[in-house]
Amino acid sequence: MTLWHLELPESPITVADIQSDPSCIAASISMPSGLQVTCRPLAANDAGILGQYFHNLSVETRRRYAPHAFDQATADHLCATINYAETIRMIATVEISLQQQVVAYLVLVLGAPDNDRERYAQAGISLDPQTDCTVAPSVADAYQDRGMGSSLMSHLMQVARELGRRRMVLMGGVQATNHRAVHYYQKHGFHVVHTFEAPAGAYNHDMVLDLNP
Repeated sequence: MTLWHLELPESPITVADIQSDPSCIAASISMPSGLQVTCRPLAANDAGILGQYFHNLSVETRRRYAPHAFDQATADHLCATINYAETIRMIATVEISLQQQVVAYLVLVLGAPDNDRERYAQAGISLDPQTDCTVAPSVADAYQDRGMGSSLMSHLMQVARELGRRRMVLMGGVQATNHRAVHYYQKHGFHVVHTFEAPAGAYNHDMVLDLNP
């Protein structure tokens, strides 16, 4: 059983609250194995550990999950340009040999990137930048299939609700051949609303979650 200690306030939070105190959306998670995981917003001084996380991802994980490049330069840029009003980037860390190590990285866009919004519009679905959000989660290869992804997604969904978001969509969709990921999203309440081809011969699903059913 996964044990939680959530630091979210009982009343709704705002972007200003997060900017003032990022720890207001942090969570401590105790995994069944006894592993203690801290999920918190990315900070300006996290470039080193985030870059190492990117470097250690397998080719397969990189192929399945690609919201941006996975290199140190990208980690440096993300940590230097934190803007909670647009995108909330969360990292999950564990302590190994007295060092913090990133084991998961999650992106929550408040609204939707242009390419996602345009693709949904072509399918007859309008995304509202004020009430919708876009998610892109990833977990380090060594920690996949251990329940961590589900625990972190549940927390991110709660953060989105506290921020007044009503729907959550997947950044860039999910590859139709990635059956494990499709099942993972379905387990959390996402459903397929559109299937598109990009690049040629590769099919992907757009999936939507109603955060306030």
